[in-house]
Amino acid sequence: MKVKPKIFFASSCALICGLLVALFSVGAMAQNASQTPPRTPSKPINQPPSEDEEVVRISSRLVVVPVSVTDGKGKPILGLTLKDFRLEEEGQQQEIAQIGDPDQVPIELALLIDVSGSVKARFNFEKEAASRFLREVLKANDRATVFAIDEQPVLIASRATADEAAQKLLTIEPANKMTAFFDTVAAAAKHLDRSSPAAHRRVIVVISDGEDTWSSLYKSARAALDEVQRADAVFYAINPSGQSIWLNRMSTRGQEEMVQIAQATGGATFLPNLLEDLDPAFRQIAAELRSQYLLQYYSSAEAPEGTFRRIVVRLPARPELRVRARRGYFVTRR
Repeated sequence: MKVKPKIFFASSCALICGLLVALFSVGAMAQNASQTPPRTPSKPINQPPSEDEEVVRISSRLVVVPVSVTDGKGKPILGLTLKDFRLEEEGQQQEIAQIGDPDQVPIELALLIDVSGSVKARFNFEKEAASRFLREVLKANDRATVFAIDEQPVLIASRATADEAAQKLLTIEPANKMTAFFDTVAAAAKHLDRSSPAAHRRVIVVISDGEDTWSSLYKSARAALDEVQRADAVFYAINPSGQSIWLNRMSTRGQEEMVQIAQATGGATFLPNLLEDLDPAFRQIAAELRSQYLLQYYSSAEAPEGTFRRIVVRLPARPELRVRARRGYFVTRR
């Protein structure tokens, strides 16, 4: 009979001690909880958004279209506004977001000079006129690349300043070889596309008669044009041969193919009658580059990579003015 009370007493003590320890632990946990700021539970990665959460998906892309507007005499027209332009992509009118300032957008210019035997007599004059053009048109943030149009494209200078490019241009000598005209135009376009920032204006200026006798990779104007359009470049050509181009079919075709590339990219071609007219031609190109309207819009069209999208730019209220802009662009996902 004396054993049970001892067992009962011991059990009661153990129970009381256990209760005291538990109460002490709960109090400590409560105190720590009051000192620690509450944590926001993280959302599982795969959990779908709730109905009151806004999901933003951007599927549009910025397209910049350099546009030259001139009067009947080729003089650039300034002072036009957004309301003056109408821009369509694949027949659908686009809302022009803004017009960029050409003075604020650096130029990446590729100058191509023909070194074939047919230009030997006037070559030095061409080099000097081209070097003056580079120094006149390029500013501190602009860059120039120089190619010689030879049996294959010859890179003379890459992304040089105006002075550096002009000096290297003057060192080029003519060569009595064949002419890989299309290959060189394509190489220059691909070089611009690879080496220059996407936001810069890309321009190709060619001094040549356009006659191709040796291209192996790009055997037509159409093939070369595709590379110029992929690079979003504007193509200008100065043919120093003058009116003699109409004397044979090859010369005529060369001029016509340069016109084809220029028209498709928003550029222009020049056919000066005299060598002394080279400088005015270069000055006109420089004036156009300084006065271009850089139309910017966001295209939301869903098109596969590499698709060509056609563009048309008009001035509905000013039909007397000439509008030159590239006729389209290739979709890229860069």
